[in-house]
Amino acid sequence: MIAAVVPCYRERASILGVLKKIGPEVSHIIVVDDACPDGTGERVRSECADPRVLVLTHEANQGVGGATLSGYAKAIELGADIIVKLDGDGQMNPEMIARLVRPILEGRADYAKGNRFFRLQGISGMPKMRLVGNVILSFASKVSSGYWKIFDPTNGFTAIHVKLAKILPLDQIDKSFFFESDMLYHLNVNRAVVADVPIDAIYGNETSHLKISRILLPFAWKHMNNLLKRLIINYLFRDFSFASVQLLVGMVLIAFGTIFGGINWYESVSTGIVAVTGVIVLAALTFSFGAILLLGFLNHDIQNQPQRPLYPDL
Repeated sequence: MIAAVVPCYRERASILGVLKKIGPEVSHIIVVDDACPDGTGERVRSECADPRVLVLTHEANQGVGGATLSGYAKAIELGADIIVKLDGDGQMNPEMIARLVRPILEGRADYAKGNRFFRLQGISGMPKMRLVGNVILSFASKVSSGYWKIFDPTNGFTAIHVKLAKILPLDQIDKSFFFESDMLYHLNVNRAVVADVPIDAIYGNETSHLKISRILLPFAWKHMNNLLKRLIINYLFRDFSFASVQLLVGMVLIAFGTIFGGINWYESVSTGIVAVTGVIVLAALTFSFGAILLLGFLNHDIQNQPQRPLYPDL
């Protein structure tokens, strides 16, 4: 059984059109009104006659992540097997739900997400600033989540198997616009298989609530925090291998080469006395060897993506 979660904030104009396009493969449609000032939830209650639709209303705005997690909890309560999340702004085609859930139904993935960049013609209508921002965020998410082979991490058109959703620490997942990226981090540390599914994005006159200038620094900090936690969990606590040694020794050597070389460079500039050759060689060698070790670790990390879906064994 498939349940669709539709988090909403100021989606009064588009929500009914989105709900109308959701096909019969979906058994329950959970609309989450995230304290919408325009009464999106009330419009659904009064004008949507689809018996599958259930409206939840937040008294206070929690963010897209908070709204989605409320929908997840309700879908689990209703006995869903797969939970699909799509936004209420009309940018995601509900007719693609069957394609999105296919990797999960076929046992190839635990989690599936849309990828608007798979077909180049599909991004021709994407605003240029949004395109650049998505490329930057995609790279940052690859580094922090460890899913190096997926793209478009901020895409909110996703599907998850309920067995996986039940073991995730849903109360710890970010409730803001960082939700999708933070979800990938939690999926990786739980060794879940994620599938990229090509989709077409729809761009009209809607205004995005995600402002790149506003989220750049907070996202950078959160990605760095997730990267550090992922490295500690995956390479120190869960497993300790040669890659762990490469990571630790490489970081120490790079730090030593940088600090030692920087101190001697500063002294050389301050005193006018050229540093001896041995000092320069030592700083360069330690830094270079550390960089080689980290490149080796990076290669291992790229190949270390989860390969076997979790949910058949849960």
